[in-house]
Amino acid sequence: MKKTTLPLILFCCALFTISCSEDRDDVQIVNNLEIKNFIYSAMNIFYLYKQDVPVLANDFFNDQRDLNSYLDPFNTPEDLFEDLLSGQDRFSFITDDYRDLEDRFAGVSKDNGLEYRLVRVAPGSNDIVGYVRYIILNSNAATKEIKRGDAFTQVNGTSLTLTNYIDLLALDTYTLTLADITNDGTTTSIIENGRSVMLTKEEGLIENPILISKTLTIDGAKIGYLMYNAFTADFDDELNTAFAQFKADGISDLVLDLRYNGGGSVESAVDLTSMITGQFNGEIITKQQWNPELQAAFESNDPEDLLDRFNSTIRTGESINSLNLSRLFVIGTGSTASASELTIIGLKPYIDVKTIGTTTVGKFQASTTLYDSENFGRQNVNPNHFYAIQPLIYTYANANGTVGPATGIVPDFEIAETPSNLGILGDPNEPLLKVAIDQILGRSSATKSFKLENPMEVVGESKMFTPNFQRMYILDLPNR
Repeated sequence: MKKTTLPLILFCCALFTISCSEDRDDVQIVNNLEIKNFIYSAMNIFYLYKQDVPVLANDFFNDQRDLNSYLDPFNTPEDLFEDLLSGQDRFSFITDDYRDLEDRFAGVSKDNGLEYRLVRVAPGSNDIVGYVRYIILNSNAATKEIKRGDAFTQVNGTSLTLTNYIDLLALDTYTLTLADITNDGTTTSIIENGRSVMLTKEEGLIENPILISKTLTIDGAKIGYLMYNAFTADFDDELNTAFAQFKADGISDLVLDLRYNGGGSVESAVDLTSMITGQFNGEIITKQQWNPELQAAFESNDPEDLLDRFNSTIRTGESINSLNLSRLFVIGTGSTASASELTIIGLKPYIDVKTIGTTTVGKFQASTTLYDSENFGRQNVNPNHFYAIQPLIYTYANANGTVGPATGIVPDFEIAETPSNLGILGDPNEPLLKVAIDQILGRSSATKSFKLENPMEVVGESKMFTPNFQRMYILDLPNR
């Protein structure tokens, strides 16, 4: 990710009439006022939708005392942050412990390794059921008798409902009552099967986002299959290694499975697009659009800072293993967001990208972690607290000027993943992968569209409880 220069940040600070250089020691700190000042200052400079929030205008307050009179009544920093958000923003967030957030961005968490989706048992019902989508390797769940496709209806003997599931699934240890889900085409049946499993969340679980990487040989064609579940920067070298193997295998096509990928590092997405291609090094992938004040500063100082381009090395300096593909097949669903959508949108001007599955989330803005420090970076952070904010800071268009739709990317071949027929991930007969393979091989029987007559309403999924759910972010603030 490119970095901007010192004049930009100085310019930003100058925009704020309550000067960034004012000595905060002269200000009485009461009711978290120090934290609130940090939050306001960061939002005033970086927030993408600043122009839509009147109180963030540079001339809204006369002086620091006037600003404090606005900040002080908020009961918590969280209340202030919510007040500063635009009504069109559903992704910015605040954390009271940035250490947990940093761990999540590195793929580290306290988790039992069970990745699931939650759905209503019937339209309008208060009862819900969960079903397993995959198990994280080397997790507690990986040692237990539970697998993809298993459903669960109870936690510690209590049936899951819309009012209790958050508290029940937040427990560190719990026992799930398992069930089977079947569908005859019109009716879904959920029957408890007498099995149960106890799971325990463990500290320090590291999820490798590359769940499956293999080459399939079908009808003489070598097809690469990559199930990639998060754009985790710490695994970019392993992602590059996976592409080295695809290259050695001589694959002619790639199926990129992002069905559960809610996003992550922008730089990892840029690297991935470069691994898929290779013939467009230096060409523009995306053009960033910040709030008007920052946009003007970028354009004045160095317009190149607004562009993400195909590159030839990953962040470690290692050369990218590129496949030089001219087409790509991507599996996406309602869990596919942010950096996943950037990959799709960014590649479309250059190669033929076909999507299979259901409509994606529609999240086309990036964020970054802003800390309470002189320049909002991680170094020399205020030692008095662990608050940080993760606001949206820019959106983007691809090289053709196309902006991703807020309603999500509609698939070229629509087929829903159903809890009653999930199939085996990576198996050529798994329903969504089969459609991709059919398209690659030109089979006339390829499914064009498969819609459920009575789809089960989605309530949520396991990763929704994590602070980086469906987030796309840059890891570093610009140089100061």
